[in-house]
Amino acid sequence: MVGIRKDDEYTGTKPVEERHRVDEARLAEWMQQNVEGYAGPLEVQQFKGGQSNPTYRLNTPGRSYVMRRKPFGKLLPSAHAVDREFRVIAALGKQGFPVAKAYALCTDDAVIGAAFYIMSMEEGRVFWDPTLPSQTPEARRAIFTAKIETLAKLHSYDPEAIGLSDFGKPGNYFARQVDRWTKQYKASETQSIPEMDRLMEWLPSTVPDQQRVSVVHGDYRLDNMIFHATEPRVQAVLDWELSTLGDPMADFTYLLMQWAMPGLDGADLKALNIPTIEEATAIYNRAAGIPEVEDMNWYFAYNTFRLAGITQGIAGRIRDGTAASDKAKDSAARTVPLAKASWAYAQKAGAK
Repeated sequence: MVGIRKDDEYTGTKPVEERHRVDEARLAEWMQQNVEGYAGPLEVQQFKGGQSNPTYRLNTPGRSYVMRRKPFGKLLPSAHAVDREFRVIAALGKQGFPVAKAYALCTDDAVIGAAFYIMSMEEGRVFWDPTLPSQTPEARRAIFTAKIETLAKLHSYDPEAIGLSDFGKPGNYFARQVDRWTKQYKASETQSIPEMDRLMEWLPSTVPDQQRVSVVHGDYRLDNMIFHATEPRVQAVLDWELSTLGDPMADFTYLLMQWAMPGLDGADLKALNIPTIEEATAIYNRAAGIPEVEDMNWYFAYNTFRLAGITQGIAGRIRDGTAASDKAKDSAARTVPLAKASWAYAQKAGAK
């Protein structure tokens, strides 16, 4: 959500960059032993999008797979946990939630140089522009409704009932997340940003009470999901790198922030037939069966603070030479504007 992306820059595959090459023969051998139904030969390509965990398309004569792996090199302690990604999509897939099929996880760095997992390649549509210019007004409304209701469905699962009771600490989610992103930000800090310093002091002292516990995705947005090729329904939610147990208000308010970001901000929603932020809120509350929250500004301040922590982490990876995309510099440049926006929300929520 840190900016609009053009389809041709981020969609599709490219030859594997030299710095991201893996031992394809060893990978094929491992898949032969660990992926049910695998039959080579194997062709490896790299997806264009994403700065975090390098992602590959693995083609075979019979089917295609996706591999996500940790970056090579020095990493922050809690980042790039591909084993957690694999575990959550495996658990949710068993419940019928729309995710890719989880095939196999490898935690042995000796195979390709880093931990990785294999999942199904889901074919369908990815929408990068939130105004959905290629769609009819009726389809736009249906796509947005499906996106919002799918999030409510994610938040409806009891973590203990689906085998994820230890996927994160259930309470004090926002307090822990503020602490986590503060530490990540400081570990990656490349410049002094006064608004971030103020936020790191104000956010922990004003955390709202947590009402619910669920799996939270952590980066739930339109371009992190694949829609069915012809129907307005979510086929697979992608990119579970930031998922954990927590307060579903984090996901929900992050989703609502799309209305204040480039793309939907300033768009003629009525003409496009895209729900307003109030209508989106009503769709979620109805699907989730919860009452309306009156003041969202603290949550918006938190979400923008977290985005600033993420983009600062990308800046840190540029510094350390481990950033996985030539678009990383664009993301890193957004840290200061995000920090300023976060502090503006904080002020609306009562920060002095």
